[in-house]
Amino acid sequence: MTMIPIHSTELGQLYEADCFDMMRNLEDESVDLAFADPPFNLGKQYASKINDARASEDYLDWSRRWIDEIIRLLKPGGALFLWNLPKWNLPLGAYVGEKLTFRHWITVDIKYSLPITGRLYPSHYSLLYFIKGKRPAIFHPDRLPMPCCRHCGGELKDYGGYKNKMNPKGVSLSDVWVDIPPVRHAKYKKRAANGLALKLMDRVVSIASDPGSLVLDPFGGSGTTYVAAELNGRRWIGSELDCSDIIDRFADIDADANHLKEIHSNKNVLFTEADIKRRRKSGLPLSRDYRVDANGKPSCACDEPQGSLSI
Repeated sequence: MTMIPIHSTELGQLYEADCFDMMRNLEDESVDLAFADPPFNLGKQYASKINDARASEDYLDWSRRWIDEIIRLLKPGGALFLWNLPKWNLPLGAYVGEKLTFRHWITVDIKYSLPITGRLYPSHYSLLYFIKGKRPAIFHPDRLPMPCCRHCGGELKDYGGYKNKMNPKGVSLSDVWVDIPPVRHAKYKKRAANGLALKLMDRVVSIASDPGSLVLDPFGGSGTTYVAAELNGRRWIGSELDCSDIIDRFADIDADANHLKEIHSNKNVLFTEADIKRRRKSGLPLSRDYRVDANGKPSCACDEPQGSLSI
């Protein structure tokens, strides 16, 4: 059955359709990166009227079926990122691990509910990372700025005698992400509270795709995957049962473009622009022990005089 997208750009196509119908129309091994953020089966009321209160085994069986479709679509070396609550990613990760190569269980520190009596306070989401085959075809993770005091800009970690070994582009990305903002922040006030942060999707897209790569998201939600792909020059394709919010978002994509510029200015650097300003205000120059770039300039482009720094 030939399908017609409800919205398209030079890079992407969005279908208002069931994800199975959309994916069945795609060719085998055509996708470089797949990101899946399915309903969490929490009994939420969706505008599309889907059943979000299935019996556990019914939910897992449904999930296995769309996972199989994604696996069919992935190119050799292609990546699958699976976003869900740990409760569901535990059995689903075991299932995917039988078919793809496990890379990482990424913990994303975002508090997603009120404390529950008799249980530990749930405060993270699970992001599973798999590849098709033995090694990834694309893998270039971002580097993060050094954690600094939000008051004075001083380093929160004492790197001691290892400062001269620090990469000028920042600290290596770990599998625990504590810097992803909740979408309920004021800057997202027009966005659904369960939407994904653009910073999260920019990081995923950056890790496992190149300009021109094809990114698949079968559960479009608020469209963050598509926006991140579009603004980073990736081709994209996806579906949602009700696409009105996504279409509205693309009509005002300049807001996301400005936000992404801010995100990009504060990654792959040793110090953020805000921390540089704090250091200047506090009279904290960079330590001369930190590495400099090929032009002999401090990696943070700070023009303060260099000197020792007490941490």
